[in-house]
Amino acid sequence: MKIFNKYTYLFLGIIVLATIIILNFIPDLETEEFDQEVIDDIIEGVTTTTIEQNIDQNNDQNTKDSIASIDELVLTEEEISDIDKVLVFNEFEKEITNFDVYLLIGSDERSEEIALTRGEVTGKRADVIILGLVEKSSKEITLLSFPRDLLIKNNCTGKLERINAAYSKNECGGRAENLAAAIYSISGIRVTNFASFDFEGFEEIIDSVDGIEICVDKTQREGFSFELQKGCQTVNGLTTLNWVVSRSTEELVGEKLIDNEGNDVSEWKPMPGVSDLTRIDRQQYVVMQLINELKEFESLNELNSFIKALENSFIIDENLSINKAVEILWTFRNIDLTNIQKFTTPVDYLTLNDGRQVLVLNDSIYNFLEKNLVLDS
Repeated sequence: MKIFNKYTYLFLGIIVLATIIILNFIPDLETEEFDQEVIDDIIEGVTTTTIEQNIDQNNDQNTKDSIASIDELVLTEEEISDIDKVLVFNEFEKEITNFDVYLLIGSDERSEEIALTRGEVTGKRADVIILGLVEKSSKEITLLSFPRDLLIKNNCTGKLERINAAYSKNECGGRAENLAAAIYSISGIRVTNFASFDFEGFEEIIDSVDGIEICVDKTQREGFSFELQKGCQTVNGLTTLNWVVSRSTEELVGEKLIDNEGNDVSEWKPMPGVSDLTRIDRQQYVVMQLINELKEFESLNELNSFIKALENSFIIDENLSINKAVEILWTFRNIDLTNIQKFTTPVDYLTLNDGRQVLVLNDSIYNFLEKNLVLDS
């Protein structure tokens, strides 16, 4: 009886320990529907309205109205006709099928703290759109970014809009499903799985690895949201976020000057060439830095804080299991960063009649990837 009790307690102890490990080291990531059949319907312009979706639409109507007032492109019939003539590369030539494709979405939804430095917004739009293309046989990785201001025709509504606005739930499908359909329609690339995060989640991920190193060739800032000194420095999540999304970056002219009261009296000027494409370069830079940080982890234990940050920060699609997500993350530790190719879809600027600028494809994505040796000729 004593022996039985001894092993019973040992068995129970193992179960308790295993439960603690699972609860602490396997993230409870939120999931979202991601149905390939729904995506196919969206591509074809099929409406799949459900009662539940209609309820969500009614609840979100005020949010949608707020978004429309900020982001919706109000175009004349003449403008629409002119724009249609330049969207010649918005229909793909061939499907691109020899990759596993992971879509990383960064939403511009933000917390109160982040709103203090970045300003408030209503609703969700895709501020970061990056495809991770993993070649099925060679396992070579390519990062392909889509600028948020890229002009597309919405598969569901038929309206012209920026691609970041496609990340919305409507009568055709969910947010990620609509964005994946938009990407397929202009590229022929079918998204296998997706993960999304918001601004607060981005900050938590950076802080979970105690910040990342950012190197710049000029001292730069944007208001009071961040200031980076010439050279390299390790910065926290909030500073990294503000640098990545900055549209009004300034650079220091001459030497930095501080008066007797501690005020900065230096001369600053707008940094030339800062655009949506600059933000993409910064996004890709941060992704590479985070991948590099994974090399420092030698065990799942050491990944604990990082995985916990993912739990609070990420939404993944319902088809991507937790084990698969962790396996992908762990595999990235062995990647040689010099072998990762980084591209942005080929674009030109288009100025609308009211002075706003959008981006349009100036080449097919298939041809662009082929020319850059991502695809075999």
